[in-house]
Amino acid sequence: MRPSGRAFDVMRSITIETGFARHAEGSALIRVGGTEVLCTASIEQRVPPFLKGKGTGWVTAEYGMLPRATHTRGNREAAKGKQSGRTQEIQRLIGRSLRAVTDLAALGEMSITLDCDVLNADGGTRCASITGAWVALRLALGKLQAQRVLKTIPLTGQVAAVSCGLTEAGAVLDLDYVEDSSAAADTNFVLTADGGIVEIQGTAEEKPFSEEQFFQLLALAKQGTQVLFAAQNAAIEAAEAA
Repeated sequence: MRPSGRAFDVMRSITIETGFARHAEGSALIRVGGTEVLCTASIEQRVPPFLKGKGTGWVTAEYGMLPRATHTRGNREAAKGKQSGRTQEIQRLIGRSLRAVTDLAALGEMSITLDCDVLNADGGTRCASITGAWVALRLALGKLQAQRVLKTIPLTGQVAAVSCGLTEAGAVLDLDYVEDSSAAADTNFVLTADGGIVEIQGTAEEKPFSEEQFFQLLALAKQGTQVLFAAQNAAIEAAEAA
């Protein structure tokens, strides 16, 4: 039995609250078990210098954790004067994941920044960030369409992410902090609703895991992301009906 009492293939509870940040063009507060991440989308009518004049847009992300998002206080990275390697790696992952399902040419010369701020961390913060950021991005693009800035919503798909791991209970879906901190192997899967793979991150802690075990984890990830895609769609439908 897992520490949380969940079966091996059961996700934690998931809620996505839209419109949480009233000034952002799109926002989503995603809760996955004890992990809570506020994702906001901000639109700017300009692009980075390397894209200027090329007629294409840009989607990027920034990620951070509040000092008491974890069990002990962490120092603000702004106070240190630099971001940690972990922070940089995660925000690049979020940006890549969102660009993978965005038609940047159809977006035109504007930029959308997704800010993902972890309010409470209990494992899977990068996965929750990607899943919530897609909702914030979709809402922001929907607003541009409603304002007739865009004719269509320039998304080519839907993306979400989930963690899986090898623990004493075997292959399990959606690791919380207790499981993640003691897992023999942990993986993060970034998948699209049409079955595509954007990115897979996997690490063995003590000994290598087998190809068979990898495919067990992938199967669990596919199952888990289906739950996340449904939660994303329900959040969008509720926001647009309001």
